[in-house]
Amino acid sequence: MARMVADTDMPSRTGNFRWVIVILLLAATTINYLDRQIIGLLKPVLETTFSWTETDYARIVMAFTAAYAIGLFISGPLIDRVGTRIGYSITVFVWSVSGMLHALARGAWGFGIARVGLGLGEAGNFPAAVKVVAEWFPEKERGLATGIFNAGTSVGVVTALLIVPPILTHLGWQAVFWITGALGLVWLVLWWILYEVPSRHRRISASERAYIEAGGGDTAAPDQEPHPIRPGAGAQLPESRAFRVPWRRLFSFPQMWAFIAGKAFIDPIFWFFLFWMPSYFAAHFSLDLRKPSVSLMIIYAATTVGSIGGGFLSSWLVRRGWPVLKARRAVLLLFAFLEVSIILAQFAHSQWVAVALISLAVAVHQAWATNMFTMASDLFPKEVVSSVVGIGGMAGALGGILFPILVGYLLDTYKAAGDIVAGYNLLFTLCGSTYLITWGVIYLLTHRHGKVSLSSITKE
Repeated sequence: MARMVADTDMPSRTGNFRWVIVILLLAATTINYLDRQIIGLLKPVLETTFSWTETDYARIVMAFTAAYAIGLFISGPLIDRVGTRIGYSITVFVWSVSGMLHALARGAWGFGIARVGLGLGEAGNFPAAVKVVAEWFPEKERGLATGIFNAGTSVGVVTALLIVPPILTHLGWQAVFWITGALGLVWLVLWWILYEVPSRHRRISASERAYIEAGGGDTAAPDQEPHPIRPGAGAQLPESRAFRVPWRRLFSFPQMWAFIAGKAFIDPIFWFFLFWMPSYFAAHFSLDLRKPSVSLMIIYAATTVGSIGGGFLSSWLVRRGWPVLKARRAVLLLFAFLEVSIILAQFAHSQWVAVALISLAVAVHQAWATNMFTMASDLFPKEVVSSVVGIGGMAGALGGILFPILVGYLLDTYKAAGDIVAGYNLLFTLCGSTYLITWGVIYLLTHRHGKVSLSSITKE
């Protein structure tokens, strides 16, 4: 008991600069989703301006998701090779410039091209952020740290709901893209001022560095010379080491396929919530998207609770003595059962009942997503975690390419029949039943397997 208390108290004696790093990750993820969400909020305006159909819009979404998939294929290994400081900088620069270039688009093709650039850049956010958490946090704190930065997905959407309507009203839709895209460049300056890996950072104490290393975080010695990897030689590399990730080996582990399943089947559902919820409320409840929407703010703000709460819950179980993977799977099962509630949204005739049900659904989704990201660092060494997240994210993006085809087809079909809301109701049913099936796949692939060692990945 004394040992447990000492371990719990240790962070307060070591310093807390690692939480400053989390705030940087939160800010980056917020900007990421702010830039991503703008197209959904401007959809009614752009549909009128450029005479888009639902299928046109779905193709623009597909262009983003296809580029996002390719970007994940590129960014994961890139970040593992060049390190988080440089890798994160590249991805933020690309998506910020691409976000601003939306203002120059003059039709569906132009927006599709701009979305391709945005997708390529934004793909690097989560591989980089998860790797940063693996470098800066011990295992027992990673769930909470991941939950905090993942909350940026909702903070970004809520921020968009607050700032897009007044900019649109007073300056026009082009100014929305110019202003929001520039925010990433501001963040980039702060990143270069404040960030470095723990082993080379001058602003953390020796005791905080030791605490991070003792819990499985970065352990590379400052200015350490690169050295070859040998099976059984250990998993510690300085960030300057150009580490080539053997992707074929990653696919040989069932743990990799568990992470792929958790992303491929579930990520497209959140993208549906992200890109189509404004239109759903406009169609079903005559919501005016030219004004700040309290309904949508509540829904997307709920994801913050889910993200942080989901990360806290699994981390709390780990601190209580649960095995790490058992804790993650337990909370994922709880969230899978809770997500079934979205099916009830089809019976909601009151806007606020719909808000309550959808708020619960998106909050539970973010709790799920937080623990999936954390599982990547639970299942694999930090030297390859960006690649693992990239592969899983790519699978989610590929699902995101296919799902909008179904969404666009259903909504156009039901709109032609005069009942587009029935199309949304069918989609809610499909979404609500997917989580339990996915959890079963994850359980089957991980219940007999623990963390993959670096030596097993690098061996010939």
